[in-house]
Amino acid sequence: MLRLARTVLFAAALLPLPALAAGLVNQLQSHPSPYLALHGEDPVAWQTWDQAVFARAREKNRLVFVSVGYFSCHWCHVMQRESYRDREIAALLNRDYLPVKVDRELQPALDSALMNFVQQTQGRGGWPLNVFITPEGYPLYAVLYRPPAQFQQLLEKLTALWREDSGRLVALARAEIAPDFADSAESVDPGAVAMLGEAFEQMALGLADTVQGGFGGQSRFPHVPQLEYLLERYQRHAEASVREVLVTTLDAMAGRGLHDHLGGGFFRYTVDPGWEQPHFEKMLYTNAQLARLYLRAGRILSRPDYTAVARSTLGFLVERMRTGSGAMVAAFSAVDAAGREGGYYLWAEAALRELLSDEHYQVLSATWALGPAAFEHGHLLVEALPIGEVATLLELEPGWAAELLAEAMAQLRVTQRKRSLPVDDKLLAGWNGLALAAFAEAARETGESGYTEVAQGLRDYLAEVLWNGRVLVRALAAGAALGTVSLEDYAYVAEGLLAFAELTGRDADFELAARVAQAGWEAFRVGNGWRLGTVSLLANTPLYEMVADSSLPAADAVLSRISLRLSRQLGDPVLAANALGALARAYPAVTTAAFSYASRIRALETALD
Repeated sequence: MLRLARTVLFAAALLPLPALAAGLVNQLQSHPSPYLALHGEDPVAWQTWDQAVFARAREKNRLVFVSVGYFSCHWCHVMQRESYRDREIAALLNRDYLPVKVDRELQPALDSALMNFVQQTQGRGGWPLNVFITPEGYPLYAVLYRPPAQFQQLLEKLTALWREDSGRLVALARAEIAPDFADSAESVDPGAVAMLGEAFEQMALGLADTVQGGFGGQSRFPHVPQLEYLLERYQRHAEASVREVLVTTLDAMAGRGLHDHLGGGFFRYTVDPGWEQPHFEKMLYTNAQLARLYLRAGRILSRPDYTAVARSTLGFLVERMRTGSGAMVAAFSAVDAAGREGGYYLWAEAALRELLSDEHYQVLSATWALGPAAFEHGHLLVEALPIGEVATLLELEPGWAAELLAEAMAQLRVTQRKRSLPVDDKLLAGWNGLALAAFAEAARETGESGYTEVAQGLRDYLAEVLWNGRVLVRALAAGAALGTVSLEDYAYVAEGLLAFAELTGRDADFELAARVAQAGWEAFRVGNGWRLGTVSLLANTPLYEMVADSSLPAADAVLSRISLRLSRQLGDPVLAANALGALARAYPAVTTAAFSYASRIRALETALD
């Protein structure tokens, strides 16, 4: 009913209102967040997310317009170019609203709360995520990307509605009812957990595309939490149907356009079900998780090629994302320095012919199927034929064909490095925790000192720079502490520290992981629910009984699982009690959406080990 009421209300066509002097300037010039700094030259008078905005909104009785995005987001760049740099639209925002720009990677709890709001009211989510919030801090209406004419019309209509009857809109926004969560069961139910595992497997098999790989939908995301749990189930019970899903998906992700075959690493997702057309964002969290997934898959499925993919991805992280501090940057932009989507990764045919000899070009073209370019700025290298088949096709000796391909790829890498790709150089606690877990696990499995060295650097940065013995810092950029620390930071950092402790075997390392985990419980567990951030300016900050997996594993489930493992290692009953109290609940809700709760089911199974 609430969603319908909002839809009807905002469909009304009303007249724009006279201008008001805003008296604001764009606060984002030279901001230490690379994403926010991108908006420093917009004609919009962007403000930062803080209490002063809401104080001014109450004083002026204006809605706060909050636009959430991130550095490597394709559609965020499009909406900036089309709308936020349009002077007429900027004038409307400055006149009638308090415009606020938010880097979602600095405010993950706010992003989650607003994403939950847009999904409930609009039925879908994404970025840029634009939410109109009342002066008291209640989300009122949300919109994703809109073309400039539609966006301008929306601003004018909503301004008129607010001026006509702001009291009715405030009452509508305040109508959300906070949930009340029941007490936990006394213990985890083994029968219920077994049923959840079966429900997950059946749902995963039903959603899986066993032709092209992946799960459901038009776009293709890695779904690492689900694949990790499927691997664990396969390791326990080697079902052919589960192996088929795993192998089809892992082969597709590694062999098609999600994987950067030239420069290494993985993109965030592809827009097509065939894994061929990425949006070119490269994120630390994507690559850290996929490196660990392929490392495990290589061992469990006896696939050395998966291990090679893991090694290549770890190498990409070291070569391209690691900083002198030992920590790793957040992301590379989808847009190159010239403003071209994917321009850093794409190759025009004329440029390829100019760079390569005829023989090199023939091998490259056959291997990567350089037919009509799928992208505006050229070809992305997506494997079409293995080199053995290319050799047969071109009547070449296999070894010679492989040598020609290697030489051609090397030449492209040299040329590509001369291009310019913007980097989001924020050093995020949680994402570096994921990287630490990946490198520590690689070091344990391979015994290679190089991986141990990288893990040590990550551990030292997290433990000595972002952790002060009591609390974590969310991020550093240009030497400044930024953002609001979140549940995911504590969960992923504690997970990384636990993996490092298992590498070293030192009691002190296990104790450090436990201190971070316990601080997470104290900061984010509220009664029978979770808050995702420590500070919120929203009036109705949501509590969650549990968190679903997304592109990242559910932070509450990760914290619960590692707390159980740490409690056994250290004999800490408090960590175990915390975890069991959070997990022993909501079995029916998990059953109905088991695919979305893979990390939670893994944690429940850990409780029964």
